[in-house]
Amino acid sequence: MHILKILTFVGLLILSGGMVSNAQEILFEFGERKDFNTLINGVPEARTLKWIDVNTTDTTWYREGDKLVCKGLPIGVVRSEKMYQNFIMHVEWRHMEKGGNSGIFVWCDAQPEEHNRLPSGVEVQMLELDWVNQNKRNGETPPIAYVHGELFGAGKVTTVPDNPRGVRSKSIENRCLGVGEWNKYTVVCVDGTIKLAVNGKFVNGIRESSKRKGYLCLESEGAQIEFRNLQIIELNEGYILPEHIVKEL
Repeated sequence: MHILKILTFVGLLILSGGMVSNAQEILFEFGERKDFNTLINGVPEARTLKWIDVNTTDTTWYREGDKLVCKGLPIGVVRSEKMYQNFIMHVEWRHMEKGGNSGIFVWCDAQPEEHNRLPSGVEVQMLELDWVNQNKRNGETPPIAYVHGELFGAGKVTTVPDNPRGVRSKSIENRCLGVGEWNKYTVVCVDGTIKLAVNGKFVNGIRESSKRKGYLCLESEGAQIEFRNLQIIELNEGYILPEHIVKEL
């Protein structure tokens, strides 16, 4: 009987430990989400977006008025509390360092790769204009198309680019502003297709994404960046297969 009690106690500890390890602690709140159907019916009820740390730290991110500031280190991401399928995302961002690198992942698994600490998903690239000057290859400056809202499948996710630069899709017009200036992205994500507007004009897109429902991830990638006015408008769900959905965390 004594042994049975010990085994029962150990079992409860294991179960308790599992519950604690799977707890999802909110790191910060930033941005808001709305439902399209209630919005067009004149009920613009908004809910605050909640973010969970994946592999950064509680000092990597901080709120400053209406802005979210990311220090850039360590390299990694935070993820949204819930997953999204079809939606419109609006966000404003600015780099505070020349050559800064960052982005937002959509339809993301929020599972970092060991070699680069970043997850699989579709990345909406945010590079500062001087990045190309700081990253010459064989003495040659990379094309400016790198920094103006590239879209690409990162990690295990594949996409078909509208404007191919290899497997990535480059913007057809260079519209991003440089260090310290605010840029506006509007990202429309529907059934494996993404269209990106940079500062008021649609200039890029991908289609046939291998993942079509997943988390949003904000990226910390070595340089300070600031975000503001992040809004998600959830659209109606579409036809989706199980393999198009990332594993729920």
